[in-house]
Amino acid sequence: MESGLNEKESRTMPETQRIVIVGGGIVGLAVAREAGLRWPDASITVLEKESRVATHQTGHNSGVVHSGLYYAPGSLKAQLCVSGVKLLRQYCAEKGLEIRDVGKVVVAVREDEEARLDTLFERGTTNGVPGLRLISAAELREREPHAVGRRAIFSPHTAIVDYKAVCEALAGDVAQRGEVVLGARVVGVRRAHGGGRTVLVDGPAGEAYPCDLLINCAGLAADRVAMMTGDNDEPRIVPFRGEYFSLGARARGLVSGLIYPVPDPRYPFLGVHLTPTMAGDVLVGPNAVLAYEREGYARLRVNPRDLRDTLFWPGFWAMAKQHWRTGIAEMYRSFNKSRYVRTAQEYIPELTAQDLRRAPAGVRAQAVARNGALVDDFWISRSDGVVNVRNAPSPGATASLAIAGYVCDQIAHDD
Repeated sequence: MESGLNEKESRTMPETQRIVIVGGGIVGLAVAREAGLRWPDASITVLEKESRVATHQTGHNSGVVHSGLYYAPGSLKAQLCVSGVKLLRQYCAEKGLEIRDVGKVVVAVREDEEARLDTLFERGTTNGVPGLRLISAAELREREPHAVGRRAIFSPHTAIVDYKAVCEALAGDVAQRGEVVLGARVVGVRRAHGGGRTVLVDGPAGEAYPCDLLINCAGLAADRVAMMTGDNDEPRIVPFRGEYFSLGARARGLVSGLIYPVPDPRYPFLGVHLTPTMAGDVLVGPNAVLAYEREGYARLRVNPRDLRDTLFWPGFWAMAKQHWRTGIAEMYRSFNKSRYVRTAQEYIPELTAQDLRRAPAGVRAQAVARNGALVDDFWISRSDGVVNVRNAPSPGATASLAIAGYVCDQIAHDD
């Protein structure tokens, strides 16, 4: 598969022989694979603290392959999502993994949403998303017979995939050129004598890993690892739990493809939507509520360190001051199933509370700036032998192979 780099650039980086990637999610594994392809003589090591890859954000998402509809033209998200879809499709074809084009409708159910729908359509068209069309309420009914709305955007090539299977394939590729070390929790990074760094690891794989280049793709811990490398303390990760329901057997037939609301432009979250999965389920969600633990998939789980880091970050309080009403509404929906059901019924009126069953939640690593801004674009910084991928939530999985190319481009150009 093409990496998008010319032959001269791919040979650059003569002094970087030992590369350590922190994080065994889809972004870290994609970066490791790309680095191995570009610099075949380098030593590639992925350090993952869990006993298997794709344990956290990658393994807890709904499996959507985003088309690039939502993101500001010219942003990294827009560029890397659109190119990442193509690379992901090529990779899945190469590995015999299925990507299923189920299509997506983004539905305006109220008059005040229609102007935002038009803006979203213009944005997607500018980003080069293929096949986008504005459709009427009648055509919406043809495509989704049980859905209601005033108008919608139809994205025929939005798809679903099993990202865990993609990660297993990527890990296999990395193992052919390097190694994926499991049970390797990074606890420190120190400068090594003569240049480079040494990554200190705790756990079963506890030892020191010297490297010439360190790439931080630690997701929910990306800010902590970044600060270990000497990077600044901004942005900071604030975890948001996304809670899902799944539809029972009776209700699954009410949904053909992906059904999304018109998103609120103030937030990087896409709102409660209905998503068929590769396993044959239909998910409803997620909402977005503050998690009291960075890996807090259970509603009442509290990690004192994680909660302290959130509460002591000035950006959290600045964010809360701006968005407290939305936060309270999300928490109310979290504890009130009937409110969650009413949200879904805005799009599929036939749904009932009996149709919705609690499903596993996910946690989004949302980067928050010191001034309280929710970082909406990918945030990738580099300096002195370190690359920190500090913000790569959705569409990070879709864009993972393109993010890998972007990171390696920056390394090659720097050298």
